[in-house]
Amino acid sequence: MKNPFDMSEIDSAVDETENQININAYQSHDGNRSIIQNEERRGDDLHNRFIGAIDTGTTSSRFIIFDCTGVPVAKYQTEFPQIHHYSGCHEQDPFDLVDSVYICIEEAMKSFLALGHSKDDIEAIGVTSQRETTICWDWETGEPLYNAIAWPDTRTLGLVRELKAKPGAEDLAKICGLPLSTYPSSVSLVWLLQNSPEVQDAYEEGRLAFGTVDSWLLYNLNGGVEGGRLVTDVTNASRTMFMNLETLEYDDRLLKFFGIDRNKIRLPEIIPSADREGFGCVSSGPLEGVPITSCLGDQSAALVGHCAFTPGSAKNTYGTGCFLLYNVGQEPIISSHGLLSTVGFQLSRDKKPVYALEGSVAVAGSGVSFLMNNLGFFRDSRKVSDLAGSVPDSGGCVFVTAFSGLFAPYWIDDAKGTIFGITQHTQRGHIARATMEAACFQTKAILDAMAKDSGHNLSELTVDGGMSNSDICMQSQADIIQIPIERPAMHETTALGAAIAAGYAINIWKEFSELKNMNRANTTTFEPKITPAKSARMYKQWEKAVDMSRGWLNTDEAEAEDE
Repeated sequence: MKNPFDMSEIDSAVDETENQININAYQSHDGNRSIIQNEERRGDDLHNRFIGAIDTGTTSSRFIIFDCTGVPVAKYQTEFPQIHHYSGCHEQDPFDLVDSVYICIEEAMKSFLALGHSKDDIEAIGVTSQRETTICWDWETGEPLYNAIAWPDTRTLGLVRELKAKPGAEDLAKICGLPLSTYPSSVSLVWLLQNSPEVQDAYEEGRLAFGTVDSWLLYNLNGGVEGGRLVTDVTNASRTMFMNLETLEYDDRLLKFFGIDRNKIRLPEIIPSADREGFGCVSSGPLEGVPITSCLGDQSAALVGHCAFTPGSAKNTYGTGCFLLYNVGQEPIISSHGLLSTVGFQLSRDKKPVYALEGSVAVAGSGVSFLMNNLGFFRDSRKVSDLAGSVPDSGGCVFVTAFSGLFAPYWIDDAKGTIFGITQHTQRGHIARATMEAACFQTKAILDAMAKDSGHNLSELTVDGGMSNSDICMQSQADIIQIPIERPAMHETTALGAAIAAGYAINIWKEFSELKNMNRANTTTFEPKITPAKSARMYKQWEKAVDMSRGWLNTDEAEAEDE
């Protein structure tokens, strides 16, 4: 049986049993898997059409083959190393990202072929990946010029302060939807141009290719230098601070603000998230020749995977971080309450983009990882969840998990991780519960901001991601936000979104209504169990703790950490 609190996105040990692939039908309430024999799949054509999905997250990659009813039939997952040279540094070897994808494809295909299928049964592939992570490589050789700077990296704190002081800084969000922070890849690119001689030289000589993880993967899947394909989609491009949110094109005002000369750098072509030809095809390996027909940032893919196609629908992903996206329709809403405005998806060149408001929490599952790796709270995330369930509440403890400041809607760079309310009666269970509640409280702050920006209160929240498999955490979330939580039984929602988008590109589906029942079987609902008054008291205590966590990192200390 699958670990009910699977933190594979952030846990350092991959459970090898997860890589033993069966035909999976998530048919029971607790997610147990049953086998559907091949001959039983012949009745419904959608059961016999298949789409592959590459999903490269912050710590691991996976390749999942879905049938067109949304059931995963083969899967393989593997982790790749994280590089932390110093506090605030978070890097990845770009070739590790590519290698992990090829490993997953090869192993999943072995299982798919063993089931009696062939490569030709896979009609298309979708790609989804971590977003703001920044990669620079030499366009002439295909070699990376520096390690990938991952999205949680905070080395650019000092640079962000300098950029905020520049004329025009206050107008950026009106154009691209994002505030200046350590988060967007534009800031990491500027840092590389200032600090890496190899990147500087390539830029001056016109050899510098820039992209996020999706562009790097697509470049390599298409054959690298020989394929010569440099593309991204609107969802990933909207995370760079280089793209105009309305025109969906690079904006010269934004590039000029960051000092980027587009004549010296190769920027990926921006195309819709679903496109029959724009993303190319796999150039080698078990899937050689199979077309790649979709590409989305991971959080946008999860929005599609939840079939949140109508304005007012939302999803929250509890992975390494926590990401809440709220569909606002075909016109962007620029937040005035600390949220990000982003592209949710665009499923063809003929369809208008769908926009979203987003709230990002830096620490969710990685908080549980912190308890395991740094404080000795077991080596199994399920036991951390059980530990949190061993106490009725957090015992007055509030853990502000500001390991790299606080993201939306606070955007507090000078906060540090702080635990309040510890007494001689505090137990490890209280700390475990307070760690989970930290993500839940920040989710409420985001939902409150979304209600102010959109003018509408959310009626329910759909969830996915490793930490969402904890019943304790999801019940806490329902109690804190006072609305129901809906958790699908099949939790690979991000990969499913990439597969759905890939299917749209080749007309497996043409209308959103055709997907209304996708991944709806055996959904678990968590209803609030505490009174609104008690929830309000808990949240008031959280807000007090956030206020007290400010200012732990003064300007001199921040500059010292940057050195």
